[in-house]
Parts: sequence; structure tokens; C-alpha cells
Amino acid sequence: MTNPTLIPSGPAEVGHTHADVSGGALRASVFGAMDGLVTNIALVAGVGAAGAAPRYIVLTGLAGLVAGAFSMAMGEYTSVRTQNEQVDREWAKESAEIGANAAAEERELAAMFANMGMTEATAAQAARDIHGDPEQAALVHVTQELGLDPRDKPSPRVAAISSFVTFSLGAVVPLLPFLLGFTSLAAGLLVGGLGLFIAGGLASLATVMPWWLSGLRQLAFGALAASATYAVGMLLGVGVPG
Repeated sequence: MTNPTLIPSGPAEVGHTHADVSGGALRASVFGAMDGLVTNIALVAGVGAAGAAPRYIVLTGLAGLVAGAFSMAMGEYTSVRTQNEQVDREWAKESAEIGANAAAEERELAAMFANMGMTEATAAQAARDIHGDPEQAALVHVTQELGLDPRDKPSPRVAAISSFVTFSLGAVVPLLPFLLGFTSLAAGLLVGGLGLFIAGGLASLATVMPWWLSGLRQLAFGALAASATYAVGMLLGVGVPG
């Protein structure tokens, strides 16, 4: 007697897994690091171009680090929590719609399955089987219509902590030369630019973009922001303490 064929039940059984792309720690970390680097490179450029002494550049940079890190953390927490609450609301809405008009919702699901490539008969049968369990039906409707699994929502707390830490790390990079005793504005901008290039290259590890292209992209963003604040500093730098 032969053993029955086992049908793989998950990604691990067919030899691969996927990264978390639901918008949690990775997105918050990359956003935080890039924002911290760009923010303080721009601050250093603007204040330095105005003729401020290194100690004022450091003071401005540290103030930007603290303010930006808390702003990022609170913004990420609120944003992710709001998104999760919106998904929960849509899930509850689907449950209510199925309870009020199950037949129409079943036809809607069958149409979605048919658009995915199923035959009409198979799509209708699949929708009928799923609607045998109203709770499961609501879950499938939300997943199909929103492209999100409401059971796998990102953590607002993790997003907030990730963005706080990575913003702080990114923001301190352009200040390193000044904290080490150097007084050259060019040194701060050079170190900040190097940090952007490296951060962009590391971010590419989670994508299909070449590391050097990702690094150059982030460097270009930083250069654009620094150029704008440098011009403002040059124009408004009269009377800045040296």
C-alpha cells in the first residue's frame, strides 16, 4: 500500500519563505534612518553656511536629533495604529454585509475568483464553500479587496521604537566630525553623505535594486536637501554668532 501524496500546506514545505512586507519594522527603520541622515545633513549645511561656530552646529544637530526622533516615533505609532484600526473597521464592515446580504457577497467573491483565472464553475463553488463559514468569508473578502491580511497587522509599538532608534543613529552621523573636535563643515557633509550612501546600499538588500544605485539615490536626495538649506543659510546668515 502506497502512502498518500502529501500536499504542501505552507511556504516552508516548498522550500521558501517571504520577508515581512506588511509595513512594520523594516519600513519604519529605513524611513527613520534616511530621515535622520537627511534632516541633520540639511541642518548642518544650513547652520554651517550661515557662519555658525561648530558648537552651535552641534547644538542645532542634537536638538534636531531629539525632536526628530520623538516626532518620528509618535508619527509612526499613530500612523500604523490608525491603519490597523481602519483594517479592523473594514473587516467588521464585511462581516455586517455578509450577515445582511450573504448571496450578493458570495456572488461578489465568485466574480473576484473568476477574475483571478478560475473558471466560473470553480469560482462559484469556491465562493460557496468559503461562505459556509461567515467569519472565514469576511476574512477572505477583506484580504481580496484590500490586499491585506487583517490577522497579520504591523505593530505600532515596534514601528515607533524602530523609527526612534534608526532616526537617532542616522541623525548623529553628520555630527560625528564636530563631536570628535573637527571644525570643518565639509567634513560633516562628507561623513553625512557617506552615511547616506551606505544606508541606501544596505536598504537595497531587501529589494531588487543594485546596492550602488540605491546608495546614489539616497545620496542625491540628501544633496538636494543640503543644497536648499545651504542656500538659505548663505542668504540669511548675517549676524549668526561665530
